[in-house]
Amino acid sequence: MPLTLVNDIELYYESHGSGDPLLLIGGLGLAVSEMQPLIEALAAGHRVIPVDNRGAGRSAKPPGPYAIEQMAGDVQALVAHLGLSRAHVLGISMGGRIAMTLALERPGLVDRLVLVSTGPRTARRRSRVRLGMAISRLPGLRGEDPQPRHALTAQFRASSRFDCTGRLGEITRPTLIVHGRADRIAPSALAREMHARIPGSRCVFLDGGHLIALMPQHRDRVVTTVREFLSPAGSAAVT
Repeated sequence: MPLTLVNDIELYYESHGSGDPLLLIGGLGLAVSEMQPLIEALAAGHRVIPVDNRGAGRSAKPPGPYAIEQMAGDVQALVAHLGLSRAHVLGISMGGRIAMTLALERPGLVDRLVLVSTGPRTARRRSRVRLGMAISRLPGLRGEDPQPRHALTAQFRASSRFDCTGRLGEITRPTLIVHGRADRIAPSALAREMHARIPGSRCVFLDGGHLIALMPQHRDRVVTTVREFLSPAGSAAVT
């Protein structure tokens, strides 16, 4: 399986399907091995390149601290390694913050931006913080590469410190926001705020909570929505 040296770590990634490249960036503790049904569905029309963020899956898990900007740099280095000039970028939860950072710092790399179950900052309520940590360690979602506590903590702190709210208006790439109506980790107000601040963005609310992209009962609707947006007609609707 592909491991490549980027920056100071070995980063794990896969490549599925053919067509325009679509980078898939997971959330807190989420590994490529845990996204296989989503990857397979998206690969029906694109070359899907899922990546294990530093600290998760089969990528290296160095001591913290980590930063969202650092993880975005890892993805940027992977894109260079693969010889891609640009790609669609889909980020889930914490991965959405990484995707936003790429769109802000390296807009030429990003073709179209898809933000799923995310926000420009974390919710501040302590109950939501605890719930997010608990969800990240649910046994039913864990793959073959469990995340050590130090890496989970480093990722969580990186995500919690991040806030690009004031820069959302600088995102120039066509953007789709997909959010669960019942999301308790990233409240729907964050999705509405992104939609209001990102010029020309499209926002779609679907039934379900924070894990809509991973749960079988909601995944097909997420995939259909993303495919429509990534089609030529879908992109034209938001530019």
